[in-house]
Amino acid sequence: MPIVSLGIGSNLGSREERIRRAIRELSSLPHSEILTLSSLYETEPVGVRDQPWFLNACAVLKTELSPQELLLRLKGIESRMGREEIRERWGPRLIDLDILLYDSLTLNSSQLIIPHPRLHQRGFVLRPLAEIAPEWRHPVLGEKIRKLAERLPRREVVRWKGKLYA
Repeated sequence: MPIVSLGIGSNLGSREERIRRAIRELSSLPHSEILTLSSLYETEPVGVRDQPWFLNACAVLKTELSPQELLLRLKGIESRMGREEIRERWGPRLIDLDILLYDSLTLNSSQLIIPHPRLHQRGFVLRPLAEIAPEWRHPVLGEKIRKLAERLPRREVVRWKGKLYA
């Protein structure tokens, strides 16, 4: 079964509880199993700065779902959790679920780009992902996640907030 990494984030309301709920929802995906979860990280917003800080985490799961089916399921979870259509790029989010990597697949369609196009530039996903999958290679850049995280500029604040238990 393919191994997939997901980014999970929230910056509105009870952020930690939203992330825990999203993980419970992910654990009920058909033909899928969560293998590991990162710790929680508090991160300053990227893009639109005038908004609450985010809590972020990453999950690694194995799944028989295709990338497109997984995306539909993630959008369903977001919708059930109250997320509306994106009104502002990089704006506030009740919950945000992103496919970061899907095995070593590269995909570029109008609905989905894998690997996530800004994965290598974002501390809020690279640091938690490096915690749980440091040796995974970015399929386009060929670099290990650990190395990409080490090379991040220090201007983005990412603070460890503790272990995450769903």
